[in-house]
Amino acid sequence: MERSAQRLGRALVVIVDDRVAHGEHEDTSGPLVTELLEEAGFIVDGVVVVEAETAAIRNALNTAVIGGADLVITVGGTGVSPRDRTPDATAGVLDRPIPGIGEALRASGLAAGAVDAGISRGLAGVSGSTLVVNLAGSRAAVRDGMATLSSLVPHVIDELSGLEEV
Repeated sequence: MERSAQRLGRALVVIVDDRVAHGEHEDTSGPLVTELLEEAGFIVDGVVVVEAETAAIRNALNTAVIGGADLVITVGGTGVSPRDRTPDATAGVLDRPIPGIGEALRASGLAAGAVDAGISRGLAGVSGSTLVVNLAGSRAAVRDGMATLSSLVPHVIDELSGLEEV
């Protein structure tokens, strides 16, 4: 996600995990996403941990959008279990979905041998002028997903900010 010496913008990470939210498990994904975003040129406003509840996820996303984040990466809750609600909450926040990003994330995960990538319901799209992307919860999915996003995110952010050349 590199773009000359310029900063790409502000990002927020939302971890969707009941165990982490209840203090039963340490968050290892948040620091990883933060590190990868900072390496890519983002200023990371922070990591927010929420329970896998639709309202909690939606509130975190809306707060990020209202706060002016350029990018929100959610981690976790993208599968098919009853507690996997991130895509459902995200759909209620998006103004315009970008299906190609979710498709690219699933394809790269499958190509890397992650069978779970084939059942990910993760979404991506725009809310206001914020790009929102759902990643699966494993560290491998985060690494692969961030690598996949490296060429897509700067282009979307440029378009959203009106900086893209026509």
